[in-house]
Amino acid sequence: MNGGHLLRRSERVVSGASTALAWIGGACLIAIVGVVAAGVIMRYGFQSPILGVNEIVQSAAVILVTMALPYCTARGDHVNVDVFDRLLGRWGRLAGDALARLVSIVVLVVLSYRAALKALDAAEWGDATNMLALPLWPFHAALALGAGVSALIYALELLALPRRGKVE
Repeated sequence: MNGGHLLRRSERVVSGASTALAWIGGACLIAIVGVVAAGVIMRYGFQSPILGVNEIVQSAAVILVTMALPYCTARGDHVNVDVFDRLLGRWGRLAGDALARLVSIVVLVVLSYRAALKALDAAEWGDATNMLALPLWPFHAALALGAGVSALIYALELLALPRRGKVE
């Protein structure tokens, strides 16, 4: 098996994983909309607010963002500012792309590692939210997973840069 085939296969696996995570994030978005709508109806329609609605929304938002991050990373849907592209030329842009991905990998790996440690710590100590006592470790674990998969996507893109000359 040559390196190009292995790289393409790895990209397909990571792409499938990022899509699956995006579906989880999408489900959280729908849940957030439903909980907020129910909260508004209960509060103003029946004068009976839902206990802990803010905790539910905040917790679901963590899952939403961290599960959507790998998909956005894989699609290249992050904001890019190409102010210096003409000035840098082809090789300068390639070096800039490589440097941006390398910095992103480092930041995301550190974030993933620290979030994984925090998830283990929160699980060990039973950390939970104030009102509903939702365990916090799954949210730290989701952050670790999302950041880790995003770092892997950037690493695959970095490996593909010399072959492709650009990120597709």
